[in-house]
Amino acid sequence: MASRIEDYAIVGDCKSAALVGSDGSIDWLCWPRFDSAACFAALLGEPENGRWLIAPTQAPIAVKRRYRPGTLVLETEFQTESGSAAIVDFMPPADGADLVRIVMGRSGRVDFRTEYLARFNYGATVPWVSRLFDGAISAVAGPERLILRSQVALRGEDLKTVGEFAVDEGQSVAFVLSYCGSVGGPPGAIDPFESLERTETFWREWSGRCPEVGPWTETVKRSLITLKALTYEPTGGIVAAATTSLPEEIGGVRNWDYRYCWLRDATFTILALMKLGYRDEARAWRDWFLRAVAGSPHQVQIMYGVGGERWLPELTLPWLKGYENSSPVRIGNAASDQMQIDVFGEIADAAFQTYKAGMGPSERGKSLRPLILEYLAEAWRQPDEGIWEVRGGRRHFVHSKVMAWVSFDRAANEVGVKAFEEPGDRWRAMAEEIRAEVCERGFDRDLNSFVQSYDSKRLDASLLLIPLVGFLPANDPRVQGTLRAIEQKLLVENEFVLRYETEDSSDGLPPGEGAFLACSFWLVDNYVLQCRYDDAERLFKRLLGRCNDVGLLAEEFDPANGRMLGNFPQAYSHVGLINCALNLSHAVGPAEERAASRST
Repeated sequence: MASRIEDYAIVGDCKSAALVGSDGSIDWLCWPRFDSAACFAALLGEPENGRWLIAPTQAPIAVKRRYRPGTLVLETEFQTESGSAAIVDFMPPADGADLVRIVMGRSGRVDFRTEYLARFNYGATVPWVSRLFDGAISAVAGPERLILRSQVALRGEDLKTVGEFAVDEGQSVAFVLSYCGSVGGPPGAIDPFESLERTETFWREWSGRCPEVGPWTETVKRSLITLKALTYEPTGGIVAAATTSLPEEIGGVRNWDYRYCWLRDATFTILALMKLGYRDEARAWRDWFLRAVAGSPHQVQIMYGVGGERWLPELTLPWLKGYENSSPVRIGNAASDQMQIDVFGEIADAAFQTYKAGMGPSERGKSLRPLILEYLAEAWRQPDEGIWEVRGGRRHFVHSKVMAWVSFDRAANEVGVKAFEEPGDRWRAMAEEIRAEVCERGFDRDLNSFVQSYDSKRLDASLLLIPLVGFLPANDPRVQGTLRAIEQKLLVENEFVLRYETEDSSDGLPPGEGAFLACSFWLVDNYVLQCRYDDAERLFKRLLGRCNDVGLLAEEFDPANGRMLGNFPQAYSHVGLINCALNLSHAVGPAEERAASRST
């Protein structure tokens, strides 16, 4: 059985990523891109679906993990009765595709065993394994090849490649796994120790630009590195997570593929990057989504592939039993075909924040803006599937209408007017019309709260975004009433905010899921806007305690069982963490900046 989600750590090269368990097993790796087919898929099945284990032959007394400071280089140290040794795992951010594992003796002598099972096509395909002239192990199936190099004597055993070795204090044993096409010769060998030095230098130089963020500087830096690790460097796209189908409830069916780029993450991500001084990354993210949505506005999707791909058909993989028997395992995402009005507000607001920061609009942005606004002038009146991608039919979601308001409001803002050299009167009038309708049809006077959708009595955590985007000020009685209602109905253990009430929620799926961590970070931001600083800091510190031992967060948390749920690590959770830390440590943080962007 795979490890608990929180027992994994990530290593990556800004093109793909691997999950390394605290037991020394790499149970998930997709090559050459985040959304490529996995060659190690034990995470969602059995060891026979592919993994690479390096572990002491003797059961360890203790296991400690850490990332080397300021890097994505992972150390897992095993303490045994005979000594201690560490496995150093990393993926060099270079032109190739390599995964390096170096076992370093720290004290005494430790015996190790390695067990390597390459299984292409998400664990379905057993490759043809052979030994090359230089002793490397080649695994080939169809168009793909893996090359494993090591000075350790390796042998075949029951469709696995295994070996035993020992390390003494001060001794190191290295393994390098490389990916390439099966046509042509294998890639040249890399020096694992030189690669370690270059990789550490790359990450330390990049993360060393992170400014002080009060008492949370190191925590923010770790989240920032994680965000970088989830960035597809060739295009600037940022995936939601490195995995697919880690469940929102153990044994449940809410198992989705998050290895794509969501537009709904755009503005908070832009603000986090710019506030920390990473303007090149912010610009690359903005340029990515402007390229992705280019074309007809009615074909704009909620998510895209890392290269901007639109065709993301959802399939199930019946040969994988799912994480802890949570099936089905899905690849692709049918929500890419949904209509979500809110994404237009994200496009507008994310671009607006870059204009406000002095990044002028691109030619593509200038041509795209009027097309989107003209389309949205009619489309905002339609029902949609909403931010949570419900599969129970379209509704008039309040959050979607609010984000449509954001589109027109930012267009009418003085910054937007100057950037595009056009009057904003028409868009200001459109924004006022939407706000009037939402306040009339989306606010329930009996509940004294905004509601999930028109004519509904249900609450929704996305309503916490109303003051954060500037739709209404934080001191508006309707905003304060909504905050109280969410605290009463959706807040669990004074820490975890549920997205909505999944019981009888008509979202088209069986009930049950964990608490979506981003929603709890939104609550922290609301407390800041309400000047409830003690409440904000208290909640934020509790949420920080939910990070795993190496500072990573999943999509959700299960309060009942005290464990992580959902895909891992989750970019949106880490973006929320960064922005909360900035809001609490700065006189004017991202929450105040975004809320102050309103023009009407």
